[in-house]
Amino acid sequence: MKDTVHQYLQQQKALYGNELYLSREPDSLPSTSPVIDKSISYKEIDDFNQSICNCMECPLGKTRTNFVFGVGDPNAELMLVGEAPGKQEDLKGEPFVGRAGKLLDDILRAINRKRGDGVYIANVLKCRPPNNRDPLPSEVEKCEIYLQKQIQLVKPKLIVALGRVAGKTLLKMDVPLKELRCKTHDYNGTPLRVTYHPAALLRNSNFKPPTWDDFKWIRDYLSQA
Repeated sequence: MKDTVHQYLQQQKALYGNELYLSREPDSLPSTSPVIDKSISYKEIDDFNQSICNCMECPLGKTRTNFVFGVGDPNAELMLVGEAPGKQEDLKGEPFVGRAGKLLDDILRAINRKRGDGVYIANVLKCRPPNNRDPLPSEVEKCEIYLQKQIQLVKPKLIVALGRVAGKTLLKMDVPLKELRCKTHDYNGTPLRVTYHPAALLRNSNFKPPTWDDFKWIRDYLSQA
């Protein structure tokens, strides 16, 4: 029990810093989703990766170090989507690594989830844009179809767009993040929510409490779905 409490407090510190936030009332839950029959294997999604990993459909193919396909459970209930790989992701070929990735892992642990087990992580773009600039519409046009195929294969119960750029890119809505949050959107038939990017939490700790509210909603939604 003592170790459990200590782990919980460490997770809260990662999310909030040195302040502890408690909720007196349970979050309201959305209506449950229908049960989906899922039977995809690691081989199937790896075969898709192998079929597109040499893509040169846009100029980013010439500047990438690694094609960053995605990582995680091919039968995941939760799919996290960022806008594009950064420098570390480009070097390692895996999405959300480095400090932001570690924080994301901490947040997932706080809702009893982890990458590779019930969670799949990907980006809209599979190649890093120069200097980490935002994706161009022409790049999204070429690459988003790959993400859509990943979603069709994984069949998540919920997609979570990490950051305003990912949210506006997927939803085709160029509005502030506050207008995208706390709403359940539809992305080609799959429920989608938008929250802060982990890197934003590292820059501004004030974003941690609303992000934790979002992930509590995610936790409760998946527990009821």
